[in-house]
Amino acid sequence: MTASKSSRARQARAQAQRGQANSRNGTAVKPGTTVKPGTTVKPGATVKPGAAVKAGATVKADATVKAGSPVRAVATRGGGVDRRGSRLPAPMASADLEAPATTTVPVWFQLVTWVLSLAGLGVSIYLTIAHFTDKPLAGCSESGAINCTKVTTSPQSFVFGIPVAVLGLAFFIAAVGLMSPWAWRWARREVALIRIASLVVGIGFVLYLIYAELFIIGAICLYCTSVHAITFLLFVLTVFAAAAWGLPKRERG
Repeated sequence: MTASKSSRARQARAQAQRGQANSRNGTAVKPGTTVKPGTTVKPGATVKPGAAVKAGATVKADATVKAGSPVRAVATRGGGVDRRGSRLPAPMASADLEAPATTTVPVWFQLVTWVLSLAGLGVSIYLTIAHFTDKPLAGCSESGAINCTKVTTSPQSFVFGIPVAVLGLAFFIAAVGLMSPWAWRWARREVALIRIASLVVGIGFVLYLIYAELFIIGAICLYCTSVHAITFLLFVLTVFAAAAWGLPKRERG
């Protein structure tokens, strides 16, 4: 009886010594054990198969998570953890889910600006042909305040030696491309900025030509006035589109 008690006492002391050794070398979380939120698994700890480490549990350095142990992701402000518990850098933890910028300009608006550009291109082609063939413009008066010939043959019909009709033709060729539905749907900030800049230059040139007609030449050309009106409408519509729907965002390199 005494020997049996002594044997059990020795076994108890041996188990206690082994438990102390395990506590010094690391804690073993046995299968099926659940580590609740806030629990810290110290260095050297081994999480065996089937052990579930819940959200909020901290597995410190050198901790081993064996196969089959489900470890839930814990979101952090500076970064995150993947399904295996590995630390992820902040850019990977917070993925950029922002969709690429696309234009929201309605289709009808795109078509209106494109048709206006085509109309301006047509008038500019006619004025260019008339300039180089010296033919009078059809349906335009040649006397009084409305005198197309006086305007198109005046010194102000040239700028830096280039006929104004040719400059208008070049402007509307570019406008047809920039105002096309394909250009509106092409969500690039550079295209939108070029569109606005071209219209700003165009409306500035129109103001100069109107001043020249009214105060220098003393006559008005109906065809020129139609080009001025189209340019003004395109300028207003382009500025309105930028204010109402904004510009595409700059693409990241």
